[in-house]
Amino acid sequence: MNELKYLELLSKNFKNIAETSTEIINLQAIMNLPKGTEHFLTDVHGEYEAFNHILRNGSGTIRKKIDDLFSETLTENERRELATVIYYPKEKVELIQKEFKKKSLNLDRWYITTINRLLTVCRLVCSKYTRSKVRKAMSPDFEYILQELLYEDDNLKNKKEYFEAIIDTILSINRAKEFIISISNLIQRLNIDHLHIVGDIFDRGPSPHLIMDTLEEYHNYDIQWGNHDILWMGAALGNKACIANVIRICCRYNNNEILEDAYGINLLPLATFALKYYANDECKKFRAKEGIDSDLIAKMHKAISIIQFKTEGIYSERNPEFNMSSRELLKNIDYEKGTITIDGKEFILNDKNFPTINPKKPLELLQEEAEILEKLKISFMSSEKLQKHIKILFNKGAMYLKHNSNLLYHACIPMDENGDFSEFEIDGEKYKGKALLDKIDNLVRVSYFDRKNINRNKKYLDFLWYLWSGEHSPLFGKDVMRTFERYFIDDKTIHKEYKNPYHKLINSEEVCKKVLVEFGLNPTMSHIINGHIPVKVKEGESPIRANGKLLIIDGGFSRAYQKTTGIAGYTLIYNSHGIKLASHTTFGSKEDAIINEIDMVSSHIIVEEKQRRMRVKDTDIGKDIQNQINDLKKLLNAYRNGQIKVKRN
Repeated sequence: MNELKYLELLSKNFKNIAETSTEIINLQAIMNLPKGTEHFLTDVHGEYEAFNHILRNGSGTIRKKIDDLFSETLTENERRELATVIYYPKEKVELIQKEFKKKSLNLDRWYITTINRLLTVCRLVCSKYTRSKVRKAMSPDFEYILQELLYEDDNLKNKKEYFEAIIDTILSINRAKEFIISISNLIQRLNIDHLHIVGDIFDRGPSPHLIMDTLEEYHNYDIQWGNHDILWMGAALGNKACIANVIRICCRYNNNEILEDAYGINLLPLATFALKYYANDECKKFRAKEGIDSDLIAKMHKAISIIQFKTEGIYSERNPEFNMSSRELLKNIDYEKGTITIDGKEFILNDKNFPTINPKKPLELLQEEAEILEKLKISFMSSEKLQKHIKILFNKGAMYLKHNSNLLYHACIPMDENGDFSEFEIDGEKYKGKALLDKIDNLVRVSYFDRKNINRNKKYLDFLWYLWSGEHSPLFGKDVMRTFERYFIDDKTIHKEYKNPYHKLINSEEVCKKVLVEFGLNPTMSHIINGHIPVKVKEGESPIRANGKLLIIDGGFSRAYQKTTGIAGYTLIYNSHGIKLASHTTFGSKEDAIINEIDMVSSHIIVEEKQRRMRVKDTDIGKDIQNQINDLKKLLNAYRNGQIKVKRN
């Protein structure tokens, strides 16, 4: 009976045998198309220009298509120019227009040649999709014309003049530039079917807001939250410990423009406070790591750091179940001697100037500090652009993703030394493995979507700070974050942060299989894809581990890590032929890419090559389509045996 009711509902969309049959034929045909290309990036950390270029060049896949098509007919310079036109069509065409005008060259001839080459590339990119999907991806301005030109049959000589007339007319009405832009954007759009961001969009780099703007307009993507993302999510929801951390990191990397210019966060009260209390303090340990050295930024950096340490101590005191007492370090300072005791050992402080700390009540905020934090909270929660970006993180993000036999998460699945999943108590119940990530995912969403429940939400908001740096946080994956120690203690033995046993154990194929089984995936054909821990390529580390079961694709996309890794990041490409890992050289600038046609060189390593080309039917989408086909066949039978009456249009 329930099935019949469902078929009755389905019959409203497919009203008769003909419509139902047509849809079955259509879906069955789609099942046999090649699998769409997936693109994986992680730890982009605000590096917008490199991120933007990687999206435009598809980690080198567009250039490879150009080489495959034209290696015997075009020179290296011609192929490089064509690639640049596809990546940056507006800017490159305008540059060529100026050059041709200056040299009195025939621009129309260049237009015709370039358009025909672009159409050749576009036909190849479109070949794995239905005409309907390609049409929907087209610019409405040129939809009809593009359809005609893309599906041109070279054997139809009767139409040769027709096609030539279309291109001639585009030139005669001065729409060549716009048409080239439209084709190039279509190539970019169809070259990557699905984008995965495996965490850490924010912090360190200068433009995470531009990355979020780009994602907002992107056609198909998902995000697995990283610890830096959760920090900004907590800050946007008013978590004061998260707010202090966000501002401290922006000061550390000289990125206050992100806060002030991009998100409209007012830092003037903090600047005024810093100048008042640290006027004669050189703040040597708080000089910015990037950009122009500034006394004001250094003073703000120290001021917000002390506010952070106080706030974190308060959060730790009121949440003893977090076991974060190690972050109550201000209590352990002997302010007269200028020393601090950690784990029973005394260390000399390299900076003994604490004008805002009351030694008798070291975690107590000054009234001015409390007022600054409250103003900052209001500013973060009132920022329209920040709230829009955070909404994207909640709507498109998750703790993990299972997609086409791959398991994606940012950092780790907490384990003990024996390789068992670690238990962590939340709301009086213990969770581990997949159940822990599911519970955290739910808790994070409740903190956002159920903000009216103040008492519960306050505790959940505190938990967002724990996810940033707590021992059992799957997003952090270390025992402790020693921020205070790195600033104030020169003895590097106390700087050490110990990774969760997961990071060592996961190099075993058996442990990878255990994780995959925990998440309901077939361990013989699935992979784990991580970020978070930069792969030190120059020291011989490999991103491919556990006999290919584990792929760690943090190769230093962030410039801050490139000295450590030796490269400028990894990306992963998963298409119908298999999985390829791309390692990248440092990206210079957009201007260099356009003017000098300098691409971000990508070296590809084949991780897994499919013996049989993957089709849509082999994917998660294919499973959904097969379910639709099965339902439509039931509807077809119901029409034929009279259980459901044919509807009239």
